[in-house]
Amino acid sequence: MNDKIAKVRTYAKENMSKDRSGHGFDHIQRVANMVLQLMGTEPANGEIALTAAYLHDVFDDKIASDPDAKRDEVKAKLTEFGFDQAEINQVMDIINHMSFSDNIEHKQSLSKEGQIVQDADRLDAIGAIGIVRAFQYGGAHGRTIYDPNIKPRDLTTKAAYRNAVDDTTINHFYEKLFKIASDLNTDAAKQIGKKRTQYMRDFVTEFKQEWDQ
Repeated sequence: MNDKIAKVRTYAKENMSKDRSGHGFDHIQRVANMVLQLMGTEPANGEIALTAAYLHDVFDDKIASDPDAKRDEVKAKLTEFGFDQAEINQVMDIINHMSFSDNIEHKQSLSKEGQIVQDADRLDAIGAIGIVRAFQYGGAHGRTIYDPNIKPRDLTTKAAYRNAVDDTTINHFYEKLFKIASDLNTDAAKQIGKKRTQYMRDFVTEFKQEWDQ
């Protein structure tokens, strides 16, 4: 880990360690680790990819109280850490276009580094850890675990995705998590995603069987 990435990691840890919605620094570090794993078969600029991985949730509008101010702070920090403007632009372009919600209405164009970071972030939303994070986020936001009378929504806009009124955590699997694997970019991520998706499907099947007993 070079000095610039070490500074980025420390800054991300300072900002995300207290999050209890499933986007804490443990999530950030897993995404960074997965970036390194995917780059084993997908050559890319590791410095750009890791920087975006560490910072991708710092000014997310689900987390930051003032996303615009936090975005400006991140840019200033990157300059302070020794990144030039072209590198900062690459990092910000990845973060600004990689989220699930920003790709609902039309798929955003991402660099190879962006595709890797997006895959790494999405892989952490599925599988065993994805299940835990889904319930952690739901609990943090007072979401109902399950109600068979509330059906999954057809999410065709970002506004619909953000409007979680009368939503349930189990519905979130149908609305988002089961769909993630089909939208992954890299072959390596797709292989991992297929296995993790099946694990989630088995879990939801078992959950509903137990619910109805």
